[in-house]
Amino acid sequence: MKLLFKTYYCTAILVILSLASGHCIFAQNSETRMFHLEDVKLSESMFKEAMHTDLDYILKLDPDKLLAPFLAEAGLEPREKSYTNWENTGLDGHTAGHYLTALAQMYASANSEEARHAMEYAINELKRVQDANANGYIGGVPGGEEIWNEIANGNINAGNFSLNDRWVPLYNIHKTYAGLRDAYLIAGNELALEMLIDFTDWMLDTTAQLSDAQMQEILISEHGGLNEVFADVAQITGESKYLELAKRFSHRKLLDPLARNKDVLNGMHANTQIPKIIGFETIASLNGESDYHQASTFFWDNVVNQRTVAIGGNSVREHFHPTDDFSEMIASVQGPETCNTYNMLRLSEKLFLAEPDEKYIDYYETALYNHILSSQHPEEGGFVYFTPMRPGHYRVYSQPETSFWCCVGSGMENHGKYNQFIYAHTNDALFVNLFISSELDWQEKNLKLVQNTGFPNSESTNLTIETEEPQTFKLRLRYPDWAIEGELEIFINNKLYKHDNKPGSYVEIDRVWENGDEIHVKFPMKLDFERLPDDSDFVALKYGPIILATKLGDKDLEGQFADDSRGGHIAEGEKIALSDLPVFLAENDENWLEKIKRVNDQNLKFSAEEIIFPQKFKNLEFVPFYEIHEARYAIYLPIETPESYENIQKERAKSEKIERDLAELTIDQVAPGEQQPESDHFIKSEESNTGVNLGEHWRDASGWFSYELKDDKNQAQKIRLTYFGKDVNRKFRIFINGIEVGQEHFEEEKAENFYTKDYQLPKKITEKNIKRLTIRIEAESGFSTAGVYDIKLMK
Repeated sequence: MKLLFKTYYCTAILVILSLASGHCIFAQNSETRMFHLEDVKLSESMFKEAMHTDLDYILKLDPDKLLAPFLAEAGLEPREKSYTNWENTGLDGHTAGHYLTALAQMYASANSEEARHAMEYAINELKRVQDANANGYIGGVPGGEEIWNEIANGNINAGNFSLNDRWVPLYNIHKTYAGLRDAYLIAGNELALEMLIDFTDWMLDTTAQLSDAQMQEILISEHGGLNEVFADVAQITGESKYLELAKRFSHRKLLDPLARNKDVLNGMHANTQIPKIIGFETIASLNGESDYHQASTFFWDNVVNQRTVAIGGNSVREHFHPTDDFSEMIASVQGPETCNTYNMLRLSEKLFLAEPDEKYIDYYETALYNHILSSQHPEEGGFVYFTPMRPGHYRVYSQPETSFWCCVGSGMENHGKYNQFIYAHTNDALFVNLFISSELDWQEKNLKLVQNTGFPNSESTNLTIETEEPQTFKLRLRYPDWAIEGELEIFINNKLYKHDNKPGSYVEIDRVWENGDEIHVKFPMKLDFERLPDDSDFVALKYGPIILATKLGDKDLEGQFADDSRGGHIAEGEKIALSDLPVFLAENDENWLEKIKRVNDQNLKFSAEEIIFPQKFKNLEFVPFYEIHEARYAIYLPIETPESYENIQKERAKSEKIERDLAELTIDQVAPGEQQPESDHFIKSEESNTGVNLGEHWRDASGWFSYELKDDKNQAQKIRLTYFGKDVNRKFRIFINGIEVGQEHFEEEKAENFYTKDYQLPKKITEKNIKRLTIRIEAESGFSTAGVYDIKLMK
């Protein structure tokens, strides 16, 4: 197929031109664009080190193990046995697409020939798979042929995290689509493009007979960013049928309310939604439809301004919680998920290119330094799934042979593209977005820009122009929102350049630039703090855009380097009671920040000795969070007055004793209606529903649902279920390993609150060494089960 044009993540309003061939091509106006990865080289810095640490991790992976599910499903003999963890428990093959993208990035960013060879090998193997399937399909989804035939024939059974009883198969194959796209767009692999188009045609054929209503039913199931990929295929080929496919894969249940500026996000699984939004904006960039763009901008503003914590991440236990109550963010060990931030950065890029507003870079920088950079172990290269905001907790790191979570896939990508958004450009303007040492090769202008900076340890950057001939263009230097107003200074060849800009803008310098021109930018930073978005009394310290944290010891880091268990990504070690942790103690009218002192001019290291309490914590130091690894830490600490401190501590101690006692009795636990806890406990269901009530997730059924619970030490004596008092006319039975342990008929309303009920396990179970227990909750004929909000297996 002859390519009509090639571009990567371009934006702006596009028009559709008819061609004699009957195809359409989407022609882009001259607006803001990103540079190719190979055009921006990182200089020595922590970012370059992180990139090479990531590359080492990626090259330790065995492509034959990653590709085994694809070969097996195509009837070919795998060369190696598949990896374990998510790769052989239902999401088989999902990592390989991320792997392709990461290798393409490393070829472009790090000039790695090893990465290129590994990418080409994987693509050739997937080509064997596609040829064996003989219909364009490439997938490792278990039982894929059966499920896709069912879908094509209109037999659809969609749940939030399942489709026809498989674990999010559309999400799974989206990774393969994206990997092939990136192998072409980033690394120029033409075979990958061929395969991508054939794979997309397979999806066109598979969904050809489905109505719009059936398509929307399918999209109930998590499906990644399929709409984005299909829009990209439309842009690459110029064929409008792929743009129509992208629109058919756009979830109206989310698109329509967001386009009307209606917040419907509470309780939603966060990273199910963000890729959809990226697709909305990609479609908007191609056809100019305002509702798609409006939905994207409203979503970004809502998530960043109302749902995002100091490090740039969002969600608790993967879900958006109420914007006015972040107590769970502090209580839970399952804080912001790295995948969410990975996708919010991608959305920020697209929105900036559509409208170059400094606010997108301000968020991007915050998330890049404080979440993404911190989410990789600096020596071992392991990736973090959850970053707890709970003070005193710690993170878990993946390992190459054991861990294949979603955040491992996106993690491999995160650290290979630090060069991606340092700069952007139009035909006649160059944006300097980030202060990262690097060298830009602006090939269209035969011009280089070299940036040298010690940021964030130093509060300045130096830029040098290299050009054979003088050139006129606009240099747009970012005036960060965090910079002190009135103190940004720009020197061109040692001469002060006067401007009247304010923080949160770009200083535009339009002049003839000559070889050797030097621009020196000073941006004094200040110490500040940030409350949780609900304006509660927990605060995080920040210096400029850098979030400061403190180490609280390196003991009891259970499971710090993950095994291959389904819950291995969660830091399940002991929680330190909040009442045993430090606080900032200040009078109501006191400027308490003035008591926090920088102790080292060369590094970002601060002492809070004058304000931290109790005294045993006075020697704690606050440093950039990205420097802290293999330790318990605190990002957020409460700020109290002497009057409030004693009462609050008593209340915390009382509630924490109840929490500790319950945790001691709990062997295993499921949160019904929440994706990962359900997946980790191997949910099965029939005619079942999920929802959110008063901020809590539930699952019920007019059929049944079941989970597998672990009892490795054979200690279980009872099962505890949480219900809601307003559920009435519900009749159901509860079984453990097929033995009935409870029968319920809820006929009358109780109070409007949650309550628990215990069911004793029979001796047939407790007296045997049974390590896996299956709980099944089944409705009586003509009735539904109650909504179940929590399930605990208890001693």
